[in-house]
Amino acid sequence: MNSDVPALRLIAQTYFDAAYEMDAEKFASLFDPSSSVTKIGEDGNVSVTPIATWLIAVRNMKAPKQQGFERDDQILSIDVGKELAVLKVKFQVPPRVFTDVLSCLKVDETWKIVQKVMTSKA
Repeated sequence: MNSDVPALRLIAQTYFDAAYEMDAEKFASLFDPSSSVTKIGEDGNVSVTPIATWLIAVRNMKAPKQQGFERDDQILSIDVGKELAVLKVKFQVPPRVFTDVLSCLKVDETWKIVQKVMTSKA
């Protein structure tokens, strides 16, 4: 097994915890400050949001934990190639189920998310 996989699993677990608690600081610890969130916007076009802006929105969301929702977190895949890794994860923030692809780079021996591409369904 690749020695980076445990570190990437830890990133995924912290990511799931941050989503369940809607903890912007926990999310921020995982992301490179220059990263962004990409999704299909309400207008049907690709929307790219800087991570700092996305974290502001997270701070204003109600946490699934506060609402008493159960967790359903899944690591769908981990693909590692030297200093590049891609995590595909699935989790819920009711009433939506999210599938995120997290592109990660290893900088100074530390993995950071540099791009989040997300989709969701009700």
